[in-house]
Amino acid sequence: MKMGTPVAILPIQQTAQPLKRYVFLLLDSFSALGFNCAIEALNAANGYKGQTYYSWLVISRDGLPITGSNGLTVNVDGALQPLSRKDTIVVCGGADIASTSTLDILNWLRRETRKGVSCGAIGTATHTLAMAGLLSDKSVTTHWEYHSAFAETFPDLSLNNSIFSIEQNRFTCAGGASSMDLMLYLIANDYDQTLANWVADQLVYTSPRTKEHKQRLSTHCHNGVRNEKFSQAITLMSNNTEEPLAHSALAKDVGISTRQLERLFRKYLNTSPKVYYMELRLEKARNLLLQTNMSITEICVACGFNSTSHFSKCYRHQFGLSPSFENAASSSKAIIST
Repeated sequence: MKMGTPVAILPIQQTAQPLKRYVFLLLDSFSALGFNCAIEALNAANGYKGQTYYSWLVISRDGLPITGSNGLTVNVDGALQPLSRKDTIVVCGGADIASTSTLDILNWLRRETRKGVSCGAIGTATHTLAMAGLLSDKSVTTHWEYHSAFAETFPDLSLNNSIFSIEQNRFTCAGGASSMDLMLYLIANDYDQTLANWVADQLVYTSPRTKEHKQRLSTHCHNGVRNEKFSQAITLMSNNTEEPLAHSALAKDVGISTRQLERLFRKYLNTSPKVYYMELRLEKARNLLLQTNMSITEICVACGFNSTSHFSKCYRHQFGLSPSFENAASSSKAIIST
């Protein structure tokens, strides 16, 4: 994949604007979908009225080809290097983000952003920018699956559930298809909405979303549920995993009886509130176990378990292996990947 060649253009609305360059830093196991959505949006923009609006540079830490989450290897244009202050960095992350965010990458990001270079992240790479100290006082986004791990690792940062966030010259994105929404927003900001709309049409992206859109459909939407009380109960459970609420308290908070609460869960999810709540907490525990360096004891407390033995028993029952075994396997994988 080669860097776009700068050429003289007649910008939209006849305003004198320079060619914009995006620099994509790919980390090991980067999200291929998120990266491809972003770069294809820029590529499509260059077809508008036969003019060129963007160039791009694709780099890796050492300049060697790098393999994405889908197993495909991408040839890059070079290694970490000095940039122009007019460039925009986009870091594309993947699995094991803490270990792939190496010290030389963090130092490079700090050095380039000190010049005034705009910088953003796709998917888990929000973690990378946070490690580099580039997100202070910013509202940020990352993929919903990493919310628990991110919140535990960076408790002072404001994490939201939107598909992307932009503040000043920092932006973060949930990844996946939301990378397209982010790039359409940036294209409109770089030039104007006319070009962004044209790109969306070219890519058959008929319903671009804004930064106000949330990442996930709620459980009741997924199941075609239109019961407000059920939705409220689900939200309360999700917001209270560290100190789980008693079922009677849940029912009282949403204004129904405990028996009615049980009927709703049986009707819409074919399970009980107790089982659903336990699965919710264990899923959070697994994410923390695989995505952070928290100890099993710390995870046990963060997910509302009173003892590590009870936690281990429930974890084994849910996932078929103990948390200590999964933690060891995950650590070995991280060592091999580095």
